[in-house]
Amino acid sequence: MATWEREEKLWHSGYTLVGGCDEVGRGPLAGPVVAAIVVFDRACLENLADSKILSAKRRLELNREIVRCALAVGIGVVDNGTIDTINILNATKVAMSQAWRNLRMKPDYLLVDALEPEDLAARVKLEGLIKGDSLCASIAAASIVAKVYRDRLMVWYHKTYPQYNFYKNKGYPTREHYQALQKYGCCPLHRRSFRGVVNE
Repeated sequence: MATWEREEKLWHSGYTLVGGCDEVGRGPLAGPVVAAIVVFDRACLENLADSKILSAKRRLELNREIVRCALAVGIGVVDNGTIDTINILNATKVAMSQAWRNLRMKPDYLLVDALEPEDLAARVKLEGLIKGDSLCASIAAASIVAKVYRDRLMVWYHKTYPQYNFYKNKGYPTREHYQALQKYGCCPLHRRSFRGVVNE
């Protein structure tokens, strides 16, 4: 489980508000990439972990608790068309910048999973941590918020494009998803720059 150890050190060092930042959706063949920033002034939750290892039910439970006890939550969403235009890494950074702009309260220090986005580094003291979503509670919280938000989007998209079963696969490259692409081709949500989406 992720701990508050890094955040506690920052609070004791004089940083009042510490944010965690993470993204979800870099690997899917369809849909947006979503980033979240969550801001805390104290350790307030236990049993936070990387969203990928939690059940859907547990993510929803924790998401409610995170939104309840965090001082601010910001979310950024970058669509598949932009991903195709600027690539997934740059789209991820844009989503993180959007999440920052959507915060009603900005942190003094930002912990980011793996990346150190230039735009955010110009705005706040930050630190990129490899496997941060497994180590830092605030980053784990951000991964949960982003995952829940993106999953809800994909479930909503499923109503328009049920043939791809986004309800289940959330746009990720499952065998069933590849089979649907072979049968139906891609839809407006697919990332055409990703291998396996378009067969020339």
